[in-house]
Amino acid sequence: MPQFDPQKYSYPSRRNVVYARRAMACTSVPLGAQIGLDVMKAGGNAMDAAVAMAAAMPILEPTGNGLGSDCFALIWVEKEKKLYGLNASGVAPMALDAKMVRAMGHSEMPKTGWLPTMVPGAPAGWAAINKKFGAKPLSELFAPAISYAREGYPVPVNLEPQWEKDSQRIAAARSKEPAPHSYWWNTFMKEDGTHYRAGELFRWEEYAQTMEELAATDCESYYRGPLMEKIVAFSRETGGYFCEDDFRNYQPMWVEPITTDYKGYTVCEIPPNGHGITVLMALNILKGLELSQVKDCADTYHKILESIKLAFADTKTYVADPRYMKTKVEDMLSEEYAAQRRALISDRALMPEAGDPSCGGTIYLCTADPEGNMVSFIQSNYTTFGAGVAIPGTGISLQNRGANFSLEENSDNCLTGGKRSYHTIIPGFMMKDGDAVGPFGVMGAFMQPQGHVLVAVNTIDYHMNPQEALDAPRIQWVGGKHIQLEREVPAHIGRELADMGHEVEVLNTNITMGRGQIIWRTENGMLVGGTEPRCDGTVAAW
Repeated sequence: MPQFDPQKYSYPSRRNVVYARRAMACTSVPLGAQIGLDVMKAGGNAMDAAVAMAAAMPILEPTGNGLGSDCFALIWVEKEKKLYGLNASGVAPMALDAKMVRAMGHSEMPKTGWLPTMVPGAPAGWAAINKKFGAKPLSELFAPAISYAREGYPVPVNLEPQWEKDSQRIAAARSKEPAPHSYWWNTFMKEDGTHYRAGELFRWEEYAQTMEELAATDCESYYRGPLMEKIVAFSRETGGYFCEDDFRNYQPMWVEPITTDYKGYTVCEIPPNGHGITVLMALNILKGLELSQVKDCADTYHKILESIKLAFADTKTYVADPRYMKTKVEDMLSEEYAAQRRALISDRALMPEAGDPSCGGTIYLCTADPEGNMVSFIQSNYTTFGAGVAIPGTGISLQNRGANFSLEENSDNCLTGGKRSYHTIIPGFMMKDGDAVGPFGVMGAFMQPQGHVLVAVNTIDYHMNPQEALDAPRIQWVGGKHIQLEREVPAHIGRELADMGHEVEVLNTNITMGRGQIIWRTENGMLVGGTEPRCDGTVAAW
């Protein structure tokens, strides 16, 4: 298991690692972590805790996810010594394709309105996890979400700036096309038209009612019942593209995780259509390079960035719904291909062909229970509040994940009805010698695979404890030779990277609002966790 010093904190931090003997729950909102702990204290397992937390997070952090989100999970079942993967990402409406969108005058997918919405996968994902692994009924697991929605909760400090900023984006969309966006506006904005501020009480009765219906129907109402009918009806009334069969035909998928060995540890990700494969490809390249004994030096940063760039250049081109991918996952992960890509790295910055990564709105959570089960779970609207479309009378706000589709006909990721888009949210998991080390994850769209690489390198190469691994200054490749450094990176490193040909931008704020969470299991069975949440608070543990 990872070796680290729990007393060592090389970077500015407001928190320490936290140990727990029996169980642990982490997410970006302290109330969400408390829900997971309460479930496990009441006899639920790690899977129950994850579902209960996921069901509550759309009300506790609506700037990151909603009842119209997608989700993915990696689930370790201790008694089987097996890791399961769940892909609960949505699909595009059958009535929509790239040719139609181009005919409307778009050269790329928009991020508001009906066009980027897809059949949401999160509720089906919750039900699938509960059916396969749950020890508690959904009525019990959804009770905390219902309570917070009905009684209200104070808006956390770090949600306020996101709420304010994204309301401006959706206000602009509403001014052009009021019908799809009006219910969203009436729900998430106050009566005077202003956004919710930190400490103000946010209630959503319709969310509570919908959660009660989901609990009573094992989430079937969302796809084959009254809730589905409301979504489709509102879509038809306001210019959307959904029909009943889009929902009736939807099912989440249990998938086999993809893995790579990195210096004695097995790093695990969900296979495409997510870009977890980017993590594995970058680590495959990186493991053949000699890293400095000192983490904070230009040479280490350069090699990490170049490995990430080369991986992204491929995955942005080839990753799509696996039914449409022409490139094989096993070829992308082969040692031979990694060696070819590694040979391109010199002491100068490369200029690979790739997209232009940016940050988004997502929540991540992880859990571990007394039996040794663990869950790595991620759920997202994509960009903060998503499409800005909410369904009247339901508490359902829709993601805009379809914005990741390409409109180029020759792209594997070209928009087609019934297709899953390229996806940026990825849960991570680490193993050693066939046993679980634990779940980890970060938030922030195209930063996510880069954050996974940094966590793995910080943990394995530099023996950082979970909190230190998250506190370490983040670096991000954002396209071409352009990189971003957090302000904690020593100034001389930035200058040296510039001398190597990188276009360096030093940020005054963090690269993403939320860094993520880690739960590692030590050799004596103790749990140790770290967290860098969007909202101020400490990791919950007992």
